[in-house]
Amino acid sequence: MNPHIQTLQNNIAPIRQQIIEHELYQHITSKEAVQIFMQNHVYAVWDFMSLLKQLQQQLTCVTTPWIPVGSPSTRKLINEIVIAEETDEDENGNPASHFELYLDAMQQAGATTFPIESFVSFLRNGISLEEALNKEGISKQVKTFVEHTFSIIAQNKPHVTAAAFTFGREDLIPDLFGELVKDIDKKNPGQLSKYVYYLERHIELDGDEHGPMAFKMLEELCGNDEQKWAECEEVSKATLNMRLNLWNGILTDIKASNLITT
Repeated sequence: MNPHIQTLQNNIAPIRQQIIEHELYQHITSKEAVQIFMQNHVYAVWDFMSLLKQLQQQLTCVTTPWIPVGSPSTRKLINEIVIAEETDEDENGNPASHFELYLDAMQQAGATTFPIESFVSFLRNGISLEEALNKEGISKQVKTFVEHTFSIIAQNKPHVTAAAFTFGREDLIPDLFGELVKDIDKKNPGQLSKYVYYLERHIELDGDEHGPMAFKMLEELCGNDEQKWAECEEVSKATLNMRLNLWNGILTDIKASNLITT
């Protein structure tokens, strides 16, 4: 493995481990708790696509006249991930983005999709991100998480965006979601099949394909530039801290709903 990536992984390991071992997982044991989790987490599913689209804009040509941009292997990585995330298939083989798969899973689980669908509708109708985030139904932890994602995008530094994408999202998801997949189906038989499909699909893609490819992308973007690697470590830690804050907020919401007995 690239020594810079190994060093970065070692340095973010403590915060990453806090997320993987978070108390939250112990309390997602009822359908109601799953609903609360999904109603918060769906915004992270949504804003992931903006990180990805930012990378696509930075590392491939999305304008006319077309000209080849950057590394062919990096272009291949980004475009393959876009295809998988934006036009994957549901459990019946129908085309769907992962965001749409998640909404489908929420509806099957009985989680409300009104806030996230209203949020996207506001954006579609030209309302600014800041204003849309201040509408009713969006929790403080979600707002903070999304604002941080777009602060990364605003830096317009491909290696910084790629680091947040890789260590805050792609590299994390297999371990992170594995904690939920283990018990979710057997504790809620027949009620969460679409969610289990979504989670297992992410584990398959991110663990086997996208994660390793994302490491190669970072190597190409940073090379031996120590300043870039330092910036990658900084944004990776910040992104993981935002995830930890989101998880803390969701756990608080579950506790407030009296779904945890002591």
